[in-house]
Amino acid sequence: MSDADPAAEAETSRGGERSADTPGGGDADAADRRRLGAVVLAVLISQVLLYPGVPDLVVALGAPAGIDAGMWFLVAEFGAFVTFAVVWGALSDALGRRTPLIVVGAFGGAASYVALASLPGLGLGFEAALLVRVVGGALTIGAFSLSITLLMDLRGGNGRNMGTAGLAIGLGAAVGSVVGGALADLGALYPVYAGAVVLAAAGLFAASVDDRAATGPTRAGSDADGGDAAPTAEVGFRDVLARARTTPGLLVPLAFGFVDRLTAGFFALVGVYYFQDPATFGLSAAGAGATLALFFVPFALLQSPFGALSDRIGRFLPVVAGSLAYGVVTVGVGVAPAYPIAAGLMVLVGVCGALMAPATMALVTDLVEPEVRGAAMGLFNVFGSLGFLTGFLIGGSATDAFGYAPAFLAVGGLELAIALALLPAVRSISPGAGVVGRLGAES
Repeated sequence: MSDADPAAEAETSRGGERSADTPGGGDADAADRRRLGAVVLAVLISQVLLYPGVPDLVVALGAPAGIDAGMWFLVAEFGAFVTFAVVWGALSDALGRRTPLIVVGAFGGAASYVALASLPGLGLGFEAALLVRVVGGALTIGAFSLSITLLMDLRGGNGRNMGTAGLAIGLGAAVGSVVGGALADLGALYPVYAGAVVLAAAGLFAASVDDRAATGPTRAGSDADGGDAAPTAEVGFRDVLARARTTPGLLVPLAFGFVDRLTAGFFALVGVYYFQDPATFGLSAAGAGATLALFFVPFALLQSPFGALSDRIGRFLPVVAGSLAYGVVTVGVGVAPAYPIAAGLMVLVGVCGALMAPATMALVTDLVEPEVRGAAMGLFNVFGSLGFLTGFLIGGSATDAFGYAPAFLAVGGLELAIALALLPAVRSISPGAGVVGRLGAES
């Protein structure tokens, strides 16, 4: 750019709101934003399809009935997420390519679902199912995490891009929970077959996306502004990891990502049993899936507007206020005296989650250099997957030991504690100006 304002150029290099100066650049970003949203949507649908039917699915795969087997079925996949999320991200940063890796992850995940559905016919036990879940999780996290990273590489505002990711995540979870519950009522393995088809579709969507990894031989900022690409040093795998891990302030969104996903994992496991338990509400698998959708639908539909809002007012208010409200309402679901009240509170949980989720992910983009976005989002997904794992383990163990209400209280209380403890840290990395501020004080 010849006439670029230095402050505006700095904002662009941080992943700011300004669109491309190149004619048609904004249209290309919008098209790829839609395609990548479709990929994230498909991956989440494939994953959540299994959740409402987990109680029957684990039995069909050779496990004894009960929440313990369901817990380990989910833990196996998310353990692989934790192990491989950063590996995929750092590899994409080092190679300067993301799209081929997304395609490999999606098709590999689809193959793992086919293998999982084949196990009962082969006479293999639940241990084999857990192994397949580990392999499938290692592949699927590549498609999921790198799709979000490619959204980070687009222009148009970090909050907007992460709002697209959040919309796809929430809508995918909503569709998956409703359709998965209906399929589970027809047969325990039906959601697995459906998941394979949807993951394969994700691979096809991904193959049509322009690879815009902000790494390799060109500077992302120069390309985004329509100027001549300038050479820069190659970024090696170890350097990517080191630079992402040492980014000042990055631990703050990672901590919020951990506890937010912890509550989501809690609902995915304990929520399913809670709403189906005859001692509470006695819903069918389809009914439990529809109830989870009461959370996921507003969570999905409000992500994009709330993400754009965080671009305008800053991340502080959405992250902190959203987390505080989220914790309170989560506790309310567990002590609701009647199903209509619990259902209404599930809607509020979705609204609060939509307020904080895109702003939290956008903080990652705001803080890291473009060359290490893949590793940084991988770290975010590692912490998120650890949160899911913790939610499964705490939720399953606390429910077994103390019952549903204390388990909901523990999880909601943890969300409140994190929000209060990190309030000063969020303010320090998102100081802004005015009443609620704007992220990124002018340099």
